[in-house]
Amino acid sequence: MRRYFGTDGVRGVANELLTPDFALALGRAIAHQLLRHSEPNHTPSVLIGRDTRRSGAMLECALVSGLCAVGVNVTSAGVLPTPGVAYLTREGHYDLGIVLSASHNPAQDNGIKLIGGDGYKFPDEYEAEIEQLLEQNSFPNAEPHRIGFWHYDERESEHYLHYLLHTMRELTGEREPLRGLHIAVDGANGASSQFAPVMLHELGARVSLFYAEPDGDNINAECGSTHLESLQEAVRETGAQLGVAYDGDADRALFCDEKGQIVDGDAVMTLWALTRKVQGTLNPPMVVATEMSNLGMERRLQTEGIQLLRTRVGDRYVVEAMRQHNALIGGEQSGHIIFSERATTGDGLITTLEVLALLRQAQRPFSEIAHPFTPYPQKLETIPVRDKHAWQTNEAIIAEKARVEAKLGERGRLNIRASGTESAVRVMVEAETPELVAECLRQMVQVVRAELGG
Repeated sequence: MRRYFGTDGVRGVANELLTPDFALALGRAIAHQLLRHSEPNHTPSVLIGRDTRRSGAMLECALVSGLCAVGVNVTSAGVLPTPGVAYLTREGHYDLGIVLSASHNPAQDNGIKLIGGDGYKFPDEYEAEIEQLLEQNSFPNAEPHRIGFWHYDERESEHYLHYLLHTMRELTGEREPLRGLHIAVDGANGASSQFAPVMLHELGARVSLFYAEPDGDNINAECGSTHLESLQEAVRETGAQLGVAYDGDADRALFCDEKGQIVDGDAVMTLWALTRKVQGTLNPPMVVATEMSNLGMERRLQTEGIQLLRTRVGDRYVVEAMRQHNALIGGEQSGHIIFSERATTGDGLITTLEVLALLRQAQRPFSEIAHPFTPYPQKLETIPVRDKHAWQTNEAIIAEKARVEAKLGERGRLNIRASGTESAVRVMVEAETPELVAECLRQMVQVVRAELGG
């Protein structure tokens, strides 16, 4: 078990776990790890981007000091979506990308995520090595003439924006393919706040912009992809033809149609895969999704000869499976979608462009194409527990799980998993009817709470 790194880097409350002292020590450990694996006489270079949280600049300064002190060069790109850091790390030939963000979490949280020089998540074994170095804390500073350089380069964010514009123009063959389209945008007061409206305006769209005035404390606050009621209201108020909401670091996007109906990641992946299958360009005929993706999605894809490959919850597992099977698309219900032809990680802005390209191609209202399957009723409950892994060996829970699965049979499914971000167990039931969902969920939750509840 690792002490600091989870499935998505180091995450915690700012000035509790994530203090400047910790960030300084982590920067020193990262630098030492990079130098250990570098060629002789090569000075590693690191790109840093962050979201709009109050604590971001504080932690960035500490990280930069630690990295430079040990002899690594650092470029800061300022506020930049996580996928922008991944793209620029790969294209700019940096040895490492670092993102300061806690994604969809509230403003008091922050995180430090590492991205390898290839644009993919930093290898687990390297993170484990960094943890060991943190514990030892016994490596030297660089000699004065080998201290790393730091500089801020606003052109990095411009390079990412140019890539986004080029992507859409390549998809459509037009300079302003979105002319005549009215889009409502919820920026979650996060990293997309400046990027999304500029990108869409440049492509010709009319944009009604909401929650795009970050003040350091309002990121994800009653807005963004975790509060879609704000987007639904915005679409109805403005008469937009489509709405899109991002999370704090813009690696996910969720939508609603012109009627205000939600369009989640499962719907986007299904629509995209079905379209590519008709075009004869879905090779292999596969979508990678997690255990949480809707059974209705799986059955619709099956009818069209498309395999749904499920992984554990977490984008890292989706990406691993996509790379293993050369899949073109994968992601999560939450709107974290990876288009492997375009990016190495989930990118909410790329997802927006792919959806808009589908809408433009269809030449129909979004509501007529955005719901490609009938979802099964699904409900998730989170139970705070003392030990989130103990359910796997608890006899009462295992026995109840077997009973619920027998009751569901072919009519639904049950999923139990430990939360990746808190001391809790998540129980999900999906079935043909809401009544069956409620009954099975109640039975399972009661047992988990009785056995493990904190």
